Amino acid sequence: MMKFTKQNFIFLAGGIIVYVVDIGVDFSVACKYFCQGHYCWGALILCFRGLSSLIIQIFSYEWFKNDWECTDTGKLKWIFLVHLFQCGIFIRFWFALKYGCQAAFKQTNSKDASETDPPFIQRQVVDVVTDINMLRVFKTFLETTPQLFVQIFILIEHGKFNFCQYAAIFMSFCGISISTVDYQTSLRKPLPDKDEFRLLPKLVYLFYKLLTITSWILSISLIALVSIRSSVSLLIFLWICGFTWTLKQHTTFCKSKKMEYLYRTVVGIILIYTFFNIRGSKTKACISMYYAIHTVVTVGILFVYMFWKPSVIKEIHFTVVSILTVLSLVLGIIFLVVYYKHFHPTIYCRPQAYSDEADGEAGPKERVETGRFQNFIMQ
Repeated sequence: MMKFTKQNFIFLAGGIIVYVVDIGVDFSVACKYFCQGHYCWGALILCFRGLSSLIIQIFSYEWFKNDWECTDTGKLKWIFLVHLFQCGIFIRFWFALKYGCQAAFKQTNSKDASETDPPFIQRQVVDVVTDINMLRVFKTFLETTPQLFVQIFILIEHGKFNFCQYAAIFMSFCGISISTVDYQTSLRKPLPDKDEFRLLPKLVYLFYKLLTITSWILSISLIALVSIRSSVSLLIFLWICGFTWTLKQHTTFCKSKKMEYLYRTVVGIILIYTFFNIRGSKTKACISMYYAIHTVVTVGILFVYMFWKPSVIKEIHFTVVSILTVLSLVLGIIFLVVYYKHFHPTIYCRPQAYSDEADGEAGPKERVETGRFQNFIMQ
């Protein structure tokens, strides 16, 4: 298992700051829209924020309940209240800073032998940080990415922006960047005999995700300029495809059936924007098919746009957006190939056991041994 280092601790603290600043920027942008009379845009920003916060609290509380149900039931009452007021993730940030500080800076003097064991402390902080990073992935694709789509659509449609709106776009890109890289880093932490996720592979992975997501957001924005109804219909269709694929994978991420279906719903949303492996199996065929479909749809959108509104082809914004869309997609796929060829993990933990009944449930003992995130190690 790789160690939680001082550098990891600094990045964790920076991620918390970005998370808090992002909340402030979202509310500032929403207030600007309401003050300018753009009530629909302001409501959309707040709806994305509210939806992602609600789902994050549900998963966070469920994980606390699963982890503490046998030993710390007394704490669940105040944990529930904190989550009810939409602040559950800040408890997780507190535990992450506490354990991270012990792992990175301090030597524990506890009389409890288990707590003085450095590997125990390392496992503890890695587990906490991995939970946080998964929740941030949910936030990224339930809130940050849709908000980025709205902001880019407004920019293309109206061309006039204020400082808060530019700040919102910048924070959205920061949020996507940090959450995707931190998530991939956290998956590598438990891997035995695996090198640290160093700067170069981090950058390659970051550009792969960021460029492919940017290309897709620009494509959907172009469709929205022609017809908002068409863009919404396309997104719903893609979600149905992603949700159906997730159902066929018979995932066993959650203990309860209700939570499992909520998880599959969220994964369906993530799959609208980027590839997300959920089985811990080899991804070559799936990821190739996924981005082949994205490429066909993106090119199709550009042709449909030219056919539907030929007069707009001469407009500068269409030329710029089209070039950025194609360039981002091509570069993103190049970075994808480089990452999976040279930097992808080849040694990984065994995948989580599952039953074909699961739409059934794995037993508590199996889950303790394998953990929540063994399924994702090949992502």
